[in-house]
Amino acid sequence: MQTNTIETEAPASPVLLTETAAVEVRRYIEEQGAAETAGLRVGVLPGGCSGFQYGLNIEDEAGEDDMILESAGIRLFVDPFSLQYLQGTEIDYVSTFQGSGFTFNNPNAAGGCGCGSSFTV
Repeated sequence: MQTNTIETEAPASPVLLTETAAVEVRRYIEEQGAAETAGLRVGVLPGGCSGFQYGLNIEDEAGEDDMILESAGIRLFVDPFSLQYLQGTEIDYVSTFQGSGFTFNNPNAAGGCGCGSSFTV
């Protein structure tokens, strides 16, 4: 008798941090002396050059309506409004001669501007 085995992968987080970004977030969390429950708030706000802008902030705990995700060992707090625009987004941290900071690779963005922190859908 033959048995069929179906292998499934664990669902991926809708928002992913690269390992480089996770190292920077951990460093910020430690510098701020944040609580054990702390995480990175990832948000989308109306505004910016292109209509929406990204927001990142270290917070001690999730909000009441937040989805709590985990990527690269970091807790991510994402509100329902932002989640619809962030599905599949990868957050990285880059350093260049011109500066360093977090970058967003968002498959939902139809366009953006030169600042790299705002986008259109």
